Amino acid sequence: MITARFANTPGILLIAPVRGLSSEVPKLLSELASLAPAQVGLGLSSGELQSLRDYFVTSEADPVVPLTSNETSEVRGLVRFGEVRVPNPSFVEVLRWAASRGVPTVPLDPDDDHTAALFAQHIGYIELVRRTVRERRVSRSPPTPSSPDEFALQWDREVASGKGSRNFAAARDWFLARQVPTLVATAHPLAVVVDRERFDSVRDLLAQGTATPPA
Repeated sequence: MITARFANTPGILLIAPVRGLSSEVPKLLSELASLAPAQVGLGLSSGELQSLRDYFVTSEADPVVPLTSNETSEVRGLVRFGEVRVPNPSFVEVLRWAASRGVPTVPLDPDDDHTAALFAQHIGYIELVRRTVRERRVSRSPPTPSSPDEFALQWDREVASGKGSRNFAAARDWFLARQVPTLVATAHPLAVVVDRERFDSVRDLLAQGTATPPA
């Protein structure tokens, strides 16, 4: 897990745990407890946040979660560093933590329709084919770095290295970052939680401002 604060906006703490790894949860919750945020922004769409809340936070029994072959391979590669849970336990436990304390949680990613539009805008047929090939290749041979942090970064580099995929990720991160100034102005301090591989992009956007959208 990695964190960042911002000299230009001291009321924001960016937190980026490794997706799926259970051992990240205590560190994440410790950061939240120390900050005592007035609200928490999450790198999720509104639909994703609602689904996690409905099926994993407030329900009495967790549903069965089907995984794609790519997701299964990611879990198998990450499990060498400890217990892995699906869906991402970091987001589930943040929602539980916030609910128990009456702290509002806000989805910062575009909704499903907007995400689909961004995907179609940036990822054409050729890139889609190449992305599928990359996903199959990394599924057959997951990266084997020495730390979970590097695993998350290397996995993302393997899957999303194409120009279209990078532009899609940049557009999604810009959408997230442009929500933050308004959000922190309404109530702070603000914790922003994103997957580890998004940290560098989101940190840079928050540090430099987000007036100009990505190409």
